[in-house]
Amino acid sequence: MSIAPAATSPQYAEPADTAPRVRHQARDAATLMAFSAATSLGVAAVFLLLAVAARQA
Repeated sequence: MSIAPAATSPQYAEPADTAPRVRHQARDAATLMAFSAATSLGVAAVFLLLAVAARQA
């Protein structure tokens, strides 16, 4: 016997026409670009600190 329901109940089923809007996709893309830029800057800062520390040693 499985504990998973056989079918979703109608009151919780999402309508088929709830595709993400373009503004939501644009917001997600901008969030991804900001995260990528912040990560790249962080990695570059770590490499810069390592280079400065190696030069002083």
